Amino acid sequence: MRATLAANYDLSPSMEAAEATRDIYSTMDRVVPLADWARHAPYVLAIQRMKKERNAVILAHNYMTPDIYHGVADVVGDSLQLAIEATKVDADVIVQCGVHFMAETSKILNPSKTVLMPDMEAGCSLAESITPAGIEEMRARYPGAPVVSYVNTTAEVKAASDICCTSANAARIVAALDSDTVIMTPDQYLAQNVARQVPNKRIVWWAGSCIVHEQFTAQDIKDFRNFQPDTMIIAHPECPPDVVAEADFSGSTSGIIDYVQDKRPSKAMLLTECSMASNIADELPEVEFVGPCNMCPYMKMITLEKVLWSLHTMTTPIEVDPAIAARARIAVERMINLSQKVAA
Repeated sequence: MRATLAANYDLSPSMEAAEATRDIYSTMDRVVPLADWARHAPYVLAIQRMKKERNAVILAHNYMTPDIYHGVADVVGDSLQLAIEATKVDADVIVQCGVHFMAETSKILNPSKTVLMPDMEAGCSLAESITPAGIEEMRARYPGAPVVSYVNTTAEVKAASDICCTSANAARIVAALDSDTVIMTPDQYLAQNVARQVPNKRIVWWAGSCIVHEQFTAQDIKDFRNFQPDTMIIAHPECPPDVVAEADFSGSTSGIIDYVQDKRPSKAMLLTECSMASNIADELPEVEFVGPCNMCPYMKMITLEKVLWSLHTMTTPIEVDPAIAARARIAVERMINLSQKVAA
């Protein structure tokens, strides 16, 4: 890969390239040293050129590193935002900077477009924790209950579900369903946190969890608060309920960003993936972001080098069986439509 790219692009670290991309760099100079940007800038310029040649857009999740998030992405957001924006794309090619299930979702919503995944090994521990057989097991245990599956699932699981949700809309989706009992898969902690928000529903769940968010503990948060009591602590709802209970606020990735932008605390600790704070640090210079945070090893498999390789070679295209995609599309579109309806 590197030999081929080097033969076709000038990718040597360059202060000239860094200067040519000064405006882009200004969006992340608080967290990316100039020496690193001189290394990234040639890739950014090459990717921008290839996007035009391929008529491509890049969708990037909030957990991408700043060089991708600010440097080459055309659309950024959480899973819900990316799912909605994927339906509006006019380009011929979508490059998904996220994990595999996100690329599948884009393909499900855009079956006629080419969706490229820069690294097919960029999976998700949460998505891998549930299968269609698991869905059938839950349906057998709770007959008649609708299945709400997190978008952090495979196309096959989406196809076996009634409707999808994200951390941003899960509570609204569950509350809007005409059923006393609701099955949520696969994130047990998101389900338990939603149950607190929607107490009139009986919510049952699959015992899956995210390797990033399950690492936070309530005792860690208590200890940190004793050490720095002036720090605002903000938790993602994939964290265990006792962690969420210790936080000042809990919300989805987009909700976290909105909350910090609105409150602008002097210090903030985000209990989520590390790149979240990095990607909003420059626009909030008055906020000091403090640890801890946990890194997603799958998200970090996506790099500028792999994005460029993906555009150069048009690899790797995502394919979803048409029959599975048709059923999965129903669950995703129900989520989008219901989410927009209840938000109106």
